[in-house]
Amino acid sequence: QVQLVESGGGLVQPGGSLKLSCAASGSIFSINTMGWYRQAPGKERELVATITSGGTTNYADSVKGRFAISRDNAKNTVYLQMNSLKPEDTAVYYCNTEARTYGGPYKGYWGKGTLVTVSS
Repeated sequence: QVQLVESGGGLVQPGGSLKLSCAASGSIFSINTMGWYRQAPGKERELVATITSGGTTNYADSVKGRFAISRDNAKNTVYLQMNSLKPEDTAVYYCNTEARTYGGPYKGYWGKGTLVTVSS
């Protein structure tokens, strides 16, 4: 199994910054894509950003130019630097990865989420 643990959420004022981290652990053989999704109250979960093992990134239009995703393959960790935060960025942010355990196929895994609140 693969476990994902997010950290770095919290309360921030509009215009502020936060950096989220997500570390993957367990019997990991390899990790493909890692990413961040978010779910605001009363809304469906949506893609924020993804990054492949080779470093190719993809962003939702709503966060382009403000958020930056990165990863440390040696640490099996993905980061999300969030700048110029807006109240509409308020949501629970979930880490997601496609990973393979020893002897197993690639599967999708989710973290439990970390709350980001943007408010004055």
